[in-house]
Amino acid sequence: MIDNLDYKILEILQKDNLTPQREIGDKIGLSAPAVQRRIKKLRDEGIIEKDISIIDRDKIGSNVTVLVEIFLERKKIEEIDLLKKEFSCVPEIQQCFHITGESDFFLVMVVPSMTYYESITRTLFFGNENIKRFRTSVVMGISKNSLEIPLNVSL
Repeated sequence: MIDNLDYKILEILQKDNLTPQREIGDKIGLSAPAVQRRIKKLRDEGIIEKDISIIDRDKIGSNVTVLVEIFLERKKIEEIDLLKKEFSCVPEIQQCFHITGESDFFLVMVVPSMTYYESITRTLFFGNENIKRFRTSVVMGISKNSLEIPLNVSL
């Protein structure tokens, strides 16, 4: 069970996970060792899943972001699970959502070029007989790029 202090720690770490524990402690009224113990507990319990860096995609040459809506031929759970596993192994897929509605999956992909994207669609989508069709939208600009979860905590 996490308490209000844990939420405050999470709020700070979501903005910058390199914030020194002493600084976190000063902001929320705990010692650095107490903050360290709480962060370890949050990691051990899987509440903090990963510590990542957000990379500027334009500066590394992966500057085409595409949103892909997947429509399945068959919706058997085994085939859905197989697709989830397959999609999770593709490094170009940043996020994979199994969704309700007309389509079945929604993917966020980052690729270096549209030529590259076309080649990956041949194996990933056209090569899969359970994918009836897919719809691609190319992102023209990104005004917000975040994985922060709103915690509604006041510091």
